[in-house]
Amino acid sequence: MKHLIAASVALAAVMGAANAQETIKIGALYNVTGGMSSLDGPSLKGAQLAVKQINADGGLLGKQIELIAPDGKTDQQETAKAAQRLISEGVVAGIGESDTTFVMAGAPLFQEAGIPFVTSGATHPELPQWVGDYMFMAPFGDDDQSYAIADYAYDELGTRKVAVWTDNSMDFTKALSKFFVERFEERGGEIVGTDSFMMGDTDFSAQIARLASIDPAPDAVFVSAIPSEAGLSVKQIREQGITMPIVSGDGFDTELVSTVPGPELANDVYFSTHTYRADDRDEVKAFIADYKAEYGIDPENAFAPLGYDALMLVADAIRRADSAEPAKIRDALAETRGFKGVTGEISYTRETMVPPKPVSLISVHNGKYTVEEIWKPETE
Repeated sequence: MKHLIAASVALAAVMGAANAQETIKIGALYNVTGGMSSLDGPSLKGAQLAVKQINADGGLLGKQIELIAPDGKTDQQETAKAAQRLISEGVVAGIGESDTTFVMAGAPLFQEAGIPFVTSGATHPELPQWVGDYMFMAPFGDDDQSYAIADYAYDELGTRKVAVWTDNSMDFTKALSKFFVERFEERGGEIVGTDSFMMGDTDFSAQIARLASIDPAPDAVFVSAIPSEAGLSVKQIREQGITMPIVSGDGFDTELVSTVPGPELANDVYFSTHTYRADDRDEVKAFIADYKAEYGIDPENAFAPLGYDALMLVADAIRRADSAEPAKIRDALAETRGFKGVTGEISYTRETMVPPKPVSLISVHNGKYTVEEIWKPETE
């Protein structure tokens, strides 16, 4: 019996030592290749920067963070496999994805496993309801950003008649168009034509011909697209001599909007996105400096700080919970109030659990991005 007790004590000591050395594993679901890579790549880099800073400062609960980041390859099945791998490897929380369709391929698996998931960039306002109480959003909702660009188009661009193009393969793009139309018509504007395309399309000549045939011509065209189609649509519309303003949401917050058409054609483009560019808050200045020091370049777009914010949000919850147990992290996340992120303050005060965050309105002229206005949402 004594030997058995001694063996048990020895085993407990070994297990204790192992536990003392183990890392806190956090999963990162991103598409670093494929059509979402220009958003997800920077977002992952932002998350990796946050991990490096936290670990250099002593880690969390006396342990280092281990970030595990399999590539979802802009493919829903690959994303689901990546989520299953992260869960099997014992992550205590997950972050990631810049698009709703890919969140829905992975986050429900986290919900089922009782592990919190914070999307860094997916913006459909019904995500927390669709997935469940372990789902959180670092960004604003599509209703807020669509209302922001609709208000800007109506008030500042003076548009009254708009044509709407929608990528019908994505939940995000369909929601963006739905909320834009809702707000624009509510303001008194008129939708004078609708058209669609699918993710991966490279030829917009048919849609452009239909746009050109609308008589009288619209004041603008709203293009609801992800990055891979954003730059292409701008290029092809402008190549056909159509000069009307092109408006969109944060799927256009990518260098592809300027690099694909080139600076001569990247004109009169306007989109809503996360508050970050040209923002003089201390959090923004520090992030830009740190990102440039780490990677040798300025942050590519707002999705880089969103990845950083999502990781820091999880770290903040772990500190407040004083625990790396997934259920306790979830509870602490739900109680988040006044978290000062790079992309704005995050508080889960709405019933929808979508944080009420400001929205930046960006213009692109000659390939240059300028913040035109900051739109404030209703908080209730």
